[in-house]
Amino acid sequence: MKMLRTGRAWKITLAVLILGGVGAYAWQLNRSADAAPQFRTVKVERGPITATVSATGTLNPVTSVQVGTQVSGQIKELFVDFNSPVKQGQLVARIDPETFEYRVRQAQADADAARSAVGRAQVSLINAQRELNRTKELVSRNFVSPAELDAKQSTFDLAQADLKNAQSVVAQREASLASSRVDLGRTQIRAPVDGVVIKRSVDVGQTVAASLQAPELFVIARDLRDMQVEASIDEADIGRIRNGQRASFTVDAFPGRSFNGEVKQVRKSAQNVQNVVTYTVLITANNENGQLMPGMTANVRIVTDMRESVLKVANAALRFRPPGVAAVERGESKNDGAEARPAATKSASASGQGAQFRERLVAELKLDADQQARLDPILEDMRNKFMALRDMPEEARGRQSAAIRAESRLRIEDILRPEQKGRYAELVAEQGGRSGQQTRARVWTLDAEGKPRGIDVRVGLTDGSTTEIAGEGIAEAVELLSGTLTAGSTAQQPAKGGPPRMFF
Repeated sequence: MKMLRTGRAWKITLAVLILGGVGAYAWQLNRSADAAPQFRTVKVERGPITATVSATGTLNPVTSVQVGTQVSGQIKELFVDFNSPVKQGQLVARIDPETFEYRVRQAQADADAARSAVGRAQVSLINAQRELNRTKELVSRNFVSPAELDAKQSTFDLAQADLKNAQSVVAQREASLASSRVDLGRTQIRAPVDGVVIKRSVDVGQTVAASLQAPELFVIARDLRDMQVEASIDEADIGRIRNGQRASFTVDAFPGRSFNGEVKQVRKSAQNVQNVVTYTVLITANNENGQLMPGMTANVRIVTDMRESVLKVANAALRFRPPGVAAVERGESKNDGAEARPAATKSASASGQGAQFRERLVAELKLDADQQARLDPILEDMRNKFMALRDMPEEARGRQSAAIRAESRLRIEDILRPEQKGRYAELVAEQGGRSGQQTRARVWTLDAEGKPRGIDVRVGLTDGSTTEIAGEGIAEAVELLSGTLTAGSTAQQPAKGGPPRMFF
């Protein structure tokens, strides 16, 4: 009886445990269903968008002249100081002239002695002329031998040579005198242009030594009303910069105030600092009121393109991937070798596109034989560099490819005539708009069942926060996914990263 009760208790306990497990499983399923991810959305908007390039630069006068000295000595007097206005030819400093005055006197004495030597040579020549004439008369009367006439002729010729030599010495001494007077005049430092002294590097009593390079005494800004910003543009952005583009900049001295200008020069000389390559771009800066000062740091925004009414969306929508999709895409990318086109096919396609672009350049720019011969090595070098990017990480590959495009565009522009460059810029922009790899992305929306559905779109301009998009199913007010919301948690932000890079 006792054993029967014990077996029955075990059966009851086992049944309770089974029922508890089933209930816990059902509760967990219900909880998982309730905790299904919810999505944050953003709407597609219509409006203007402006693509800009940001950089920093330094304000400098358009023309600044370094005033130096060609002679060495001690500064005896200074006639100007910082911020002093000067006129061309105005005396700004004087070097102690005493040493140079003595050199002028010495050169003057040497010139006088040379002139005296000319006088003596002239007297000797006249005397030799008389002796020669007398000897000729005596020879005609047979009073002296012809050998005596030869000797007098030689004496006369030597006297002529001595006179020419003395005259040459006079010219030499006069040139030395003139040089000494020039050096004496150079002890007076004069302003080479009208302007304002923005830098003074010497004081009275300081010794300056002019050797292979003239020492700097002053820096004179020709016109502080006309200034320029020398901005350093990254190599990845330099291909989008053109002369005449609008620009604005701010300086820390006037917070909240913006100054306008335009790009007036893109210098082709690269600056490499710690493996970072930049190019200098000059931007005009009107300074009629004189508030801007040389040396100020300017924060520059250059407008590279602008669209008035386009469909645009926040960059978060372009970066977002629904949970699970990113892992699947990564898995697919690892199997690209088995599922995607072979590398040889891609290379052939890229080569074909390059050949077509070359044919367009030749036909529409009317390149001559010499230009075509110089174009082929540039395109071949560009293709080889792109082929070498295949093994690089995606982020580094995108940045390096932009740098290769910018470099190649500059090299091609160098072989074009001025009338060809405008059309070439249009062809580059058109080619960039047709580039599939760099102008496509995928955004996500919810289908009728509330599940994420991908939409392939073309992307265009970006201002850093929103990007122009276009594609089937994209219209104003369409809601796109930009993040996820889970129960009891905050919004999950999309993966970090910048906006999609434009080809152009």
